[in-house]
Amino acid sequence: MSSQALLSTLPHHDGSELYLSTNSPKLGDRVTFKFRAGAEFPIENAILRLYHDGEPRFFPMTKQVTGREQLWKISVEVINVKTPYRFLIVNGERYSWLNAQGFHSNDVTSTHDFQLLATPEFPSWIRSAVFYQIFPDRFATSGKYAALKPDKFVARDWNALPKGRDKTTGIEYFGGDMDGVAQRLSHIQQLGANGIYFTPFFPAGSTHRYDASSFDEVDPLLGGNAAFLRLLKQAQKKGIYVMGDLTTNHCGQHHSWIKKALSSKSAKERSFFYWDKSVKHGYEGWWGLASLPKLNYNSSNLRDLMYSGKNSVVKKWLKKPFSLSGWRIDVGNMTGRYRGQDLNREVILGIREAVESTNPNAWLLAENADHFPSDLDGLGWHGTMNYNGFMRPIWGWLKNKPEVDSGFFGVPVQVPRFTGKEMVAAMKEFSSTIPWRNFVSSMLLLDSHDTARFRNVVGDDFDLHLAGMGLLLTYPGVPSIFAGDEIGIKGAWGEDARRTIDWSGTGWDHKFFTEVQKLAKIRRKSPALANGGLRWIVVDDDVIAFTRESKRERLLVVIARNSLQCVIPKSLEIKEKLYGPELFNGVFRSSAAAVGIYRLA
Repeated sequence: MSSQALLSTLPHHDGSELYLSTNSPKLGDRVTFKFRAGAEFPIENAILRLYHDGEPRFFPMTKQVTGREQLWKISVEVINVKTPYRFLIVNGERYSWLNAQGFHSNDVTSTHDFQLLATPEFPSWIRSAVFYQIFPDRFATSGKYAALKPDKFVARDWNALPKGRDKTTGIEYFGGDMDGVAQRLSHIQQLGANGIYFTPFFPAGSTHRYDASSFDEVDPLLGGNAAFLRLLKQAQKKGIYVMGDLTTNHCGQHHSWIKKALSSKSAKERSFFYWDKSVKHGYEGWWGLASLPKLNYNSSNLRDLMYSGKNSVVKKWLKKPFSLSGWRIDVGNMTGRYRGQDLNREVILGIREAVESTNPNAWLLAENADHFPSDLDGLGWHGTMNYNGFMRPIWGWLKNKPEVDSGFFGVPVQVPRFTGKEMVAAMKEFSSTIPWRNFVSSMLLLDSHDTARFRNVVGDDFDLHLAGMGLLLTYPGVPSIFAGDEIGIKGAWGEDARRTIDWSGTGWDHKFFTEVQKLAKIRRKSPALANGGLRWIVVDDDVIAFTRESKRERLLVVIARNSLQCVIPKSLEIKEKLYGPELFNGVFRSSAAAVGIYRLA
């Protein structure tokens, strides 16, 4: 049996609607658990193993044969908020395990068990969302607010490149604003995106705005609250969600909190920070920077102001008149952690409660670049920016003579070379340690404002970039396109990637934009891509294939990184091509890197 045929017949389960009668039960509900395998795959008996009050329990399953497959199922009462489970597959004196990492003929621990949560459903609208990341100073300008520019900001011509590595870094001012964004909503809509993720829009001492001088208003340089409300009204009419970016780990050195704390040792704001006489400026900063004072959540007053109080920062922007659709939390992994203290969990749960009590439909996303699985246990963040389990593996698989100046994001080496098998292994390492609901609620990205552009990673190769976009828009999760990626903008490192868009269209890769439009349209309209599971079908060095299957639709996705041909298992009956090369006699052929999407019978 070939490796491709084996993968397509192996026992499979995930947290999607085909395998669980519900993935958000109430305590006491009975849930039906299912797994499937090829009809000829040897299984004498199958048993569901799950935890009740921390103790393993075993439930024999029943078998049903349907066509080319066998389906095993059992209905069990759920009595805990979190239920880890896996499947025991028995053949004579041998047995195997099926868990979230895959099929194993050896004994396993519970580290990679599937996880069912008896909690309310996460926001369902993100299932069909395609986000568009905007760095406010660099996307579009109305030119209305340039007169407000602080003297220390260095004005740049709109189509100039960021210098990025001199004394002007962080204070280069290009003049993007909210009215400019409003004028370009048609571009976002034309692309096929229906969500905007703004990096910080608060007043700050830099144009990056991760050093907020206030969390109470939109920066006047961006048009202030009035311009933001105008934008939000237009976005709502166009069906575009808007989420913000909040630095819960730190504020800026010009914030009133740190100013008051420095002016008087008796100020209540003194408790908002960590004080250290051995530090030149006297207080702890993010990475030791005086410009980013680190927040101390031992202070109940700080907690009230940031998230728990009636008019806290987290709650204010989720309520009318702003009604943001969610928050992205900057360096969520560092928030509340300082030397011997670790308040991170308390803060996460506090922010989650604040979000759910204010707008239960809001998305709570955290930057967790090194991936702490404990933060994504279903009770904390809804999801994370998926660098570890998506962006980094893809960079290594699709890289091609990378024009990347500062190495591989998160690791102090150059971009490595991965096989398809190594990429998929890294993806599974991420997804198998967290509940399915957290996995599909995490943000997918090929790059961001903190990294080189993906066009640089693939050496300006059109086909490889499109293969990456194809994977971005078909894999489980919430895809996000960094503004400009859709037209082929470049950037060799984070600041270089924060380029403006030339709205004259000069230098745009219009052909690429057209192809991304097609892929985004499929993503937005597909029930399988919104609610389907993930089943790997082919995992080879240069090509991968997987299915996304829901109750309403079944899709096959094939991604190749070079010219090749790949045999698709005969058990997958192709009904129609949605995108990419035609399949002839069940064979996928590509003359270069390519993506194919096919509806299955």
